[in-house]
Amino acid sequence: MAQARKSPARRPDDDAQRPEKKPTGGVKTVVLVVEDDADIRELVRLHLEQEGFGVVEAADGRRALDLVRTRRPALVILDLMLPEVPGLEVCRALRAAEETAGIPVLMLTARTDEVDRVLGFEMGADDYVAKPFSPRELMARVKALLRRTHDVGPERPHEVYEKGRLRMDFDTYEVTLNGRPVRLTLREFELLKFFVLHPNRVFDRHLLLNLVWGPDVYVDPRTVDVHVRRLRIAVERDEANPQVIVTVRGVGYKFADEQL
Repeated sequence: MAQARKSPARRPDDDAQRPEKKPTGGVKTVVLVVEDDADIRELVRLHLEQEGFGVVEAADGRRALDLVRTRRPALVILDLMLPEVPGLEVCRALRAAEETAGIPVLMLTARTDEVDRVLGFEMGADDYVAKPFSPRELMARVKALLRRTHDVGPERPHEVYEKGRLRMDFDTYEVTLNGRPVRLTLREFELLKFFVLHPNRVFDRHLLLNLVWGPDVYVDPRTVDVHVRRLRIAVERDEANPQVIVTVRGVGYKFADEQL
């Protein structure tokens, strides 16, 4: 597990004066690390730079929000227990602003209670890594989230799903319902995309975690329930009586596309 080493004192935004490294392929991908412990922040930065990422850093929540607006990172690694503005409030603020709502957020924290994890996901976090952590696992989680948002790959047809009231653009990550924009987190979008591509089939929580979150992501199966509840708020006519994302008691969830 990670052991933070001591390093010379350095201001969190000293990296603004340091040339940023680029991942393979020459595409600059910047990750914001928000952590008030300087040693852990340095450890995460070193591993990110070894993987070829550019890194910006913040030691408190207020500075983090400023950097997100000015630097527009591709991903945010966010501690929960921060001075100035707590991590959950930072996450909520990112999701509330249209220009930052799509930035993936990976929470890195010593608070491992289930209620903290669930609250983090409800605030819009895309993934969660507990301290003490494995740097190798953390890098794998970072890459997995970025693959879902930034890998373009070879030229391919523009993919759009349209049925009933729902329209999803798989390339731009835009969702509309009855012609009105619907704002979803990255993970909510990926879950809804999976549902619309596999209608009228029942999937249990563990299978959904494996197919949507990925086999290398370890979260409580009830995380699926949190995301389903948020999707129901977005797509159901009556979230208290869901007809589109249906619970199959004792089994899991089914997407009934004919009810859209």
